[in-house]
Amino acid sequence: MSRSDLIDRLAVRFPQLAAKDTEFAVKVILERMAATLWGRGHIEIRGFGSFALNHHPPRTGRNPRTGETVEVPGKHVPLFKAGKEMTERVDQP
Repeated sequence: MSRSDLIDRLAVRFPQLAAKDTEFAVKVILERMAATLWGRGHIEIRGFGSFALNHHPPRTGRNPRTGETVEVPGKHVPLFKAGKEMTERVDQP
């Protein structure tokens, strides 16, 4: 599902909201989530899952084309862990 799909579905589900209001709400929520993760925070949505940052330390890699070693800098990557309720709903046939 893309951002525009989410906005469209919310607009249909909540017809009392204008499309611009729905779009603004989704934008604010996603921006706030990104800002929280950027600040090394943790997001937990009960029944859905949690978001956090995972640190990958610097390492020595290899260029597959030339075979020479390359230093790969450390980085933080977003991590999503599905909650128990979400996992159970997805596993149902």
